[in-house]
Amino acid sequence: MATPSGTAAIAAANVAAKSATAFTAGAAAFAPRQVFDVSPSVTRSYFLGHHHAALSKMRQTLSNVGLIIECRDFRIPITSWNPLLERSLAERPRIIVYTHRDLGPSSSSKQHQQPSSDVIRTLRDFHTKTHHAMDVLFCGNDASAHGTLLASIKTVARDLDNLTGLRCMVVGMPNAGKSTLLNRMRARGMNLPKAAKTGAQPGVTRKLGTPVRIAPGEASAAPGSEGLGEGVFVVDTPGVFVPYVARAEDMLKLALVGCVKDGLVPAVTVADYLLYHLNLVDPGIYADKFCKGAATNDVHEFLKEVAIRTGKLRKGGEVSLEGAAEWVVQEWRRGGLGRILLDVVTPETLAEAVRAAEDPALSMNQARKKEKEARKVKNEMKRMGVSPSATGGQQ
Repeated sequence: MATPSGTAAIAAANVAAKSATAFTAGAAAFAPRQVFDVSPSVTRSYFLGHHHAALSKMRQTLSNVGLIIECRDFRIPITSWNPLLERSLAERPRIIVYTHRDLGPSSSSKQHQQPSSDVIRTLRDFHTKTHHAMDVLFCGNDASAHGTLLASIKTVARDLDNLTGLRCMVVGMPNAGKSTLLNRMRARGMNLPKAAKTGAQPGVTRKLGTPVRIAPGEASAAPGSEGLGEGVFVVDTPGVFVPYVARAEDMLKLALVGCVKDGLVPAVTVADYLLYHLNLVDPGIYADKFCKGAATNDVHEFLKEVAIRTGKLRKGGEVSLEGAAEWVVQEWRRGGLGRILLDVVTPETLAEAVRAAEDPALSMNQARKKEKEARKVKNEMKRMGVSPSATGGQQ
């Protein structure tokens, strides 16, 4: 997965530190954690058998596809980029759609984080300069964004000028909003009900679907159908995960937005990671509602208060931390517990992501072997009294 590291990670940390705000609870000022300590034992893969099979099928059918529509989650615009998909389907023009735009902060947000307008501008500039995509769009629940996407797809169809119309393939990480996007384009272009099954958990779509028409052909004489041949069709595909997530923290981001099945990463750990981000942005998002105005870095303290106020109790009135954690994560996904970005998007972090994406994808065993060798080198240098940073290595 393309993720920031090295100097770009330092830049990201600096941005996060600048965005952190002091929160006064009573007489003492609250200091949020500046770093989240991730257990090295956290699961680092969700690359399932049907992901591999779907990717192979995509490659086989690519000759019939004229356009790739790639979905990435706006809340994690860098972490939800799958270089494996990009390399495998690089032969076709691509439109990148950042989904869940409505679950990110508004451009006029007063929260202490990167304004969405800056993130959107940075992403547009990046894709324009690197020619990663012929168009970049940001979609939430607003119908106008889906209309803009449909118009962009029709432009591609007219440029290709194929009598059989345009076949598109919508791809992306699990639960990135592919099926929902297809259904909304179908409703917008054909005024028809949804054709793709959707769900809150990843894995609803397990194989390539049949082509679904999202725009009528010339024979229909519908306004805007000129030059579209038989029309525009989209094939829904299963989400494809990366074979191995290099940074453990990225796995927490993917778990928080729902790109991996709930439970793969413990719910309390995911809720703790959310608490860490909420504290960096604005502890008032949760403190006034659950903690009597007192912010905390202790996830157990936080979840106990949530459990009491939401009724997540076991027999005898004992609080259920797991139940509270699951409620907190779902509430955040719905937009009811702060709308924040989990990635720091700067030219530096994007450039670092590109460099990371150039490395060949590692299997789980290859990655573990590489990490083991890196730890051996680091321990040996430590034994000799040499700092890794002194030799240009990363700590």
